[in-house]
Amino acid sequence: MKFLIKAVSRTNEEREFWYDNETSGLFNANGSYLNLEYVEKEYAPHPVINKNQPGTKTKDIAKLKIQLGLSCNYECSYCSQRFVARADETNKNDADLFLSKLPSWFNGGSDGLGTGVVIEFWGGEPFVYWKTLKPLAEELRKKYPNALFTLVTNGSMLSIEKNDWLLNLGFNIGLSHDGPGQHVRGPDPFDDPEKFAAILDLWHKLGPLNRMSFNSMVTKTNSSRLAISEWFQNKLGFEVPIGEGGLIDPYDDGGATNSFSDPADHVTYRKNSFFEIQTGKLTNFNVINNKLNDFIKSILTKRPSSAVGQKCGMDRSDNIAVDLKGNVLTCQNESPVEVSFNGESHLIGSVDDFDNIKLKSSTHWSFRDNCAKCPVLQLCKGSCMFLHGPLWELGCDNSYSDNIPYFMSAIELLTGYIPYYIEGALPDSRKDIVGLVNGIPTKKSTVIPIVPV
Repeated sequence: MKFLIKAVSRTNEEREFWYDNETSGLFNANGSYLNLEYVEKEYAPHPVINKNQPGTKTKDIAKLKIQLGLSCNYECSYCSQRFVARADETNKNDADLFLSKLPSWFNGGSDGLGTGVVIEFWGGEPFVYWKTLKPLAEELRKKYPNALFTLVTNGSMLSIEKNDWLLNLGFNIGLSHDGPGQHVRGPDPFDDPEKFAAILDLWHKLGPLNRMSFNSMVTKTNSSRLAISEWFQNKLGFEVPIGEGGLIDPYDDGGATNSFSDPADHVTYRKNSFFEIQTGKLTNFNVINNKLNDFIKSILTKRPSSAVGQKCGMDRSDNIAVDLKGNVLTCQNESPVEVSFNGESHLIGSVDDFDNIKLKSSTHWSFRDNCAKCPVLQLCKGSCMFLHGPLWELGCDNSYSDNIPYFMSAIELLTGYIPYYIEGALPDSRKDIVGLVNGIPTKKSTVIPIVPV
């Protein structure tokens, strides 16, 4: 679908463009392609999955997500796992059986030693399962010495011993912490001297190796990436890489409470987010460079929307989430006894019967009414693939406001003009991106101008 983009330069010159989300084509007002350095690239169509067109999995796995269990020592108010039905807990015996069967369904990468493969260890909080995690990871490292190991933790259960173990086994670590918005996650481990010391010890071991980030989510009450970055800088005394960094997807009432609901709040967030990106002070947020580079690439290579999969990548056949009992799941945040929003089970099969793994709990963006009519499709990639109903609609609003500042920034980088209004099959609240045309009110007196001075 084509959209007419009204844009303004930093010297207040007006210009119009056309943008086509089906080809990621950016055109002059007369319909001709912009004079950019295009790169010819062939794209394969991405599988289109829903309950009537199930997805499958391959044994040529690129990303293996191992779900240890959903228990956690924190209670994050927007956690995607908060109300997920719990299955029976797994233990070391399950891990032993899992390891014995693994070679029958996992080929171990291009060389059988894990080359090109990412193995992720997930909770809940993974260190709640330390007695299972430790022998499991050690054995997997022996089998697949070249695999990339990753783990996300809240940092509250670290110790010098565990830090050395993570270092020696070659882990990359994401430490979940929302900076000034940490209160919605639970206790702040930085306030506990012993826990803070363990976090710093891990950073000093992994940080210089580029194997650690602090992962922060953006919420209604924690909406400034600049404030998050400055919080870590002030607390630690140095800049750290920040992972995640996007507006949350709402999975329940807690997630809804932490999401924007008022159009004025959305406009304020978009304006402030764009301004913060433009300051150049957020280079430590991986999401910013990744989003800008990917969207610019989509334009320069004319990436068709048919090649765009889901945001999380779990609709791909070579990405798989399993528990230690061999159950194959929609993703690592679900359990085999939970039902998806579309009525299908999140238990999509078993590693003992690969041919019958059927991903029915996911809905490809092309089956969503909003996605095909959205200018940020190539950035958003359908939001969460299994949300439905009011929560998906709320998440869609979040994702639009989160991605449109990248859309604005990328087009300015390519053309020198900043989009401020979009004409197309959009709700009025989305057309006027930052409230310049219809004067949508903003609630915060600290709102900055669209064009930094």
